Amino acid sequence: MTSFARGERSRLCDLALETGPDAPTLCGDWTVRELVAHLVVRENSPLSIGIVVPPLASVTERKTERTAEKSFEKLVARVRKARNPMALPGVDQALNTAEYFVHHEDIRRATPDWEPRSLTADEQDVLWRIVRVSGKGLVRPAGVPVVARRADTEDETTLKAGSDPVVVTGLPSELVLFVYGRSETRGLAFSGPDDRVAQLREAKLGI
Repeated sequence: MTSFARGERSRLCDLALETGPDAPTLCGDWTVRELVAHLVVRENSPLSIGIVVPPLASVTERKTERTAEKSFEKLVARVRKARNPMALPGVDQALNTAEYFVHHEDIRRATPDWEPRSLTADEQDVLWRIVRVSGKGLVRPAGVPVVARRADTEDETTLKAGSDPVVVTGLPSELVLFVYGRSETRGLAFSGPDDRVAQLREAKLGI
């Protein structure tokens, strides 16, 4: 059975070829070409260290720029094949599910007529685990207590403890995108003190 991470990798590659290298994404000024180059560098080069070590970000940026100059079709094929340690089943699920889901949506939702996909309950469960685990660090820049609530099951998880938290309610897929700093979400509801809601919504979340 194909994992959700592997499925998202394949769907991202299909969409990248369909939209073309010059299409926009939700990743700042990145085009699809640059997003694909980022994925190649992330999985295959030690110079990707700048992704997680901010002082070395310029090193990673230069490597990504050089990689983006290569054949777009070959870059997509390299992402699709994923012949590297990060593609091993257990590692793939742990490290790549959020990466490929979010970046797949970065391409999908950069178009004005995008609509949310219909995901299975199992896929939403996978994404909920990401919210519960990764969300704690990703909402930290907001500096306010945060509780995430699933709209489909009413399950809750505390992302940052404290009194009078902001409660963010939505499907796990939309919550993942929110905690990763994406503004193109659908169906999220915010409750709590107005000033804290505003602080959370204006914060620079994600990596």
